Amino acid sequence: MRVTLTLEEVMDKLEAMGTEQTKKTFLRHGAQEPLFGVRIGDMKKLVKDVKKDQALAKALYDTGNADAMYLAGLTVNPKTVTKDMLQQWVKQAYWYTPAEYTVANIAAESPYALELAREWMKSPSEMIATCGWSTYANHVMITPDEQLDMAEIRELLQQIAKSIHTERNRVRYTMNSFVISVGASVKELHEDAMRVAEQIGPVRVDMGQTACKVPLATEYMNKIVARGSLGMKKKTCIC
Repeated sequence: MRVTLTLEEVMDKLEAMGTEQTKKTFLRHGAQEPLFGVRIGDMKKLVKDVKKDQALAKALYDTGNADAMYLAGLTVNPKTVTKDMLQQWVKQAYWYTPAEYTVANIAAESPYALELAREWMKSPSEMIATCGWSTYANHVMITPDEQLDMAEIRELLQQIAKSIHTERNRVRYTMNSFVISVGASVKELHEDAMRVAEQIGPVRVDMGQTACKVPLATEYMNKIVARGSLGMKKKTCIC
């Protein structure tokens, strides 16, 4: 009895789940054709089936379809991915969602998290660089403090303080997110992150034809402290 789906079957199911309204929203955010416009909640109904077949997950990403690429990111096992696969996927991440979420989330939980984050952050490609910063930020949020390189993170915070406002558009966004991630999930570096957040102030990012806003780092971290969540770690960043 067959328990997994074929690529064609998954694509058909995704197409049936898509709506024109969601598709228009994704296009405003930077997605390009081909895509169906599938809400993440609906897409997750397919995760169990695809997770049984890692080759299928990779085939989904290779379609270049924005919905299929996101589903692939929800189903690939980050502990068994290869470095070559991640390098290929980051090159295919043409807009911020696959770069900052799909690829970054998988990379952060992979054995190559820091190696790839450090490499990607220095990339001349905006999407690869923003993926690097997001990978490191996610690594910080899921890794016990005693396993973090505190000196390196302090250096990165200072780099952000000096360069964030002259960086590329989406890199500014993920640098700001990095400050928040450090300040919220690493008690030892909370004050360092707050000082940097106060120094950089509001960060301007072109969010396109959307209502999305860049969180003010100081305000965000103060809310974390107020609700008693400072230093709490996430079990996973894949969602």
